[in-house]
Amino acid sequence: MNSDKLKSISEINEKIEKGDVQVFTASEIKKMSKVSVEDVDVVTTGTCGIMSGTSAIFHFKISEPGAFRKVKEIYLNGVPGFPGPCPNENLGSVDLIVYGTSKSIYDHNYGGGFLFKDIIEGKNIQIEAKTVEGRKIETEINIEDMETSKMLGTRMAFQNYSAFLNSKKGIKKTIFSVTGLRGPFKELSFSGCGELNPLQNDPEMYVINVGSKALLNGSEAIILGLGTRSSKKPNLMIMAEMKDMESYYIGGFKTGSGPEIFNTIAIPIPILNKKILNNVLIKNSKIPLPILDVNDRREIGKITYADVWNGVDKRPKYKKDKCLKCKECKIEKICPTDAFKPKEGIDFKKCFGCSVCAHHCKAIEMKTGVVEFNSAKIPVTCRQSDIKRAEKLSLELKKRIENGEFYL
Repeated sequence: MNSDKLKSISEINEKIEKGDVQVFTASEIKKMSKVSVEDVDVVTTGTCGIMSGTSAIFHFKISEPGAFRKVKEIYLNGVPGFPGPCPNENLGSVDLIVYGTSKSIYDHNYGGGFLFKDIIEGKNIQIEAKTVEGRKIETEINIEDMETSKMLGTRMAFQNYSAFLNSKKGIKKTIFSVTGLRGPFKELSFSGCGELNPLQNDPEMYVINVGSKALLNGSEAIILGLGTRSSKKPNLMIMAEMKDMESYYIGGFKTGSGPEIFNTIAIPIPILNKKILNNVLIKNSKIPLPILDVNDRREIGKITYADVWNGVDKRPKYKKDKCLKCKECKIEKICPTDAFKPKEGIDFKKCFGCSVCAHHCKAIEMKTGVVEFNSAKIPVTCRQSDIKRAEKLSLELKKRIENGEFYL
């Protein structure tokens, strides 16, 4: 740590206990004209987006002891889990891991992200298990029946993400789009919450490191260390209890290559010295957003997060009077989070603000942004990060710290 250290974590925790801690969200502090280390103790950062490296670890009972030796296959609402490594021999229970990107064997649009949301909401989950003896067990459980239900993110909250274009003719099916990226250079997809992103506000990881606390989908979490692929792009490995999560912050997201999963993370940054403070004052205009060719992941250009986030709408508007009442509603079919019904309109508890709907229906209006690339103006047609959820959870973290419910 630098020699200009003015505060310690213990001093800030004492302020939290006394109720006189000064906390600002990343959104708030970037709007302040002048700020010093003495003015702020903690800045709460946040991000929300597709996080493919998400899994859940479960342990629960599926029969009485002695009914089978051990499980060799298991499905939750048709989504495959991986039993073990503990055999739980003759206990009637099973340990398993389920990946957030796994697909249901019955519905290719339903995957781990949708399953985890259903579990957190307390819905009953259909269990099908096959034992080593060849017996099939079917039962129903919910999260209250689970002895263990933890989420492990092996690759979360990247410091910086990417934007994607298709350089070739035709439509490229990809996880980075919902309906496919049209080419050559017809539309752009991107990820990342820019100036709100935790590791963008602490790029050298002075204070975000092993053992740091966070919120994962509203549940108090622990940072285990760097996530996979961190040598290329720094990111985090995080674990939290699913029973304490809020379903609004997590869910499935349908893409052109199958269902994905999104999560929301908020991390506090203690302001210990001037260098840490200067880092959290970074703006979107100073954060590069590389543009990659979706065909080979080759970098072909660079913009900033100001190009994709400044001056845009966070949510679409449904103009029911403009609805053409199509025989089959395309938006209902393609909405990646199942947030749209023609009669009811947009369910904002499910809406991700991805902007896909606004590019396929005249009844939906939304400013989604346009970027310049090789002298051409290219519309942003898919956001795989949700700034609204990121802001909401960072504000929730701020309130918990102010109320003495969350210590650093």
